[in-house]
Amino acid sequence: MDYVLTEHAQDALAKRGILIDWMDRVLMTPELIETDLMDPDLEHRLARIAEFENRVLRVVVNVKVTPLRVVTVFFDRRRMNL
Repeated sequence: MDYVLTEHAQDALAKRGILIDWMDRVLMTPELIETDLMDPDLEHRLARIAEFENRVLRVVVNVKVTPLRVVTVFFDRRRMNL
């Protein structure tokens, strides 16, 4: 999948110990897709990461640009399941 990472997304991956492979998996095969409540250009893609205690990884991506732009990525503590 063709995408670019914002500087914030790059920092989030590094600081939070999130593997690029996990982010790629969520981008390509999300279990759930939500529209951002504030910005209709943004999409939240979510999936459980089995290797990380089935925690839900949220990847926020701008889908209105080419290539896609990953805005941020984090494990969503509010989501225990999908």
